[in-house]
Amino acid sequence: MNDRDFTAAFRDASLPTTAFHHRDHVRIAWIYLRELGPETALPRFAVDLQCYARAHGVPGLYHATITGAYLELIAARLAARPNASWDEFAMAYPELLRWKPGLLERHYSEELLASPLARERFVPPDRATFESRAARVHES
Repeated sequence: MNDRDFTAAFRDASLPTTAFHHRDHVRIAWIYLRELGPETALPRFAVDLQCYARAHGVPGLYHATITGAYLELIAARLAARPNASWDEFAMAYPELLRWKPGLLERHYSEELLASPLARERFVPPDRATFESRAARVHES
């Protein structure tokens, strides 16, 4: 599915949950970041992801810190390869596509990610900080 159709299916929730795994979350976040930039992509993606989850009857799955952290991690890599296609980007950064164990463990403890606060709103990392400027979007 091309990026336009994939985004449309995500936004109108016609994309079945059986076809929306971690790699697909990363892809849609990559699309939002490419199209909108970090400052606009984060709030828009958060709202759209929550709408998608509600439409599929799983509103409790949304996790603000995981969403924000992955957008940060993707944005940092996208800045290094802004013209890469999705396939090129995915091949260059396979670490983004591994859910567990994955990149989040470098930045967050399990305890912090399991907290209600981290689920409700973005919480900065308690291990290693993020390098790129997109992290500051969460702090404003």
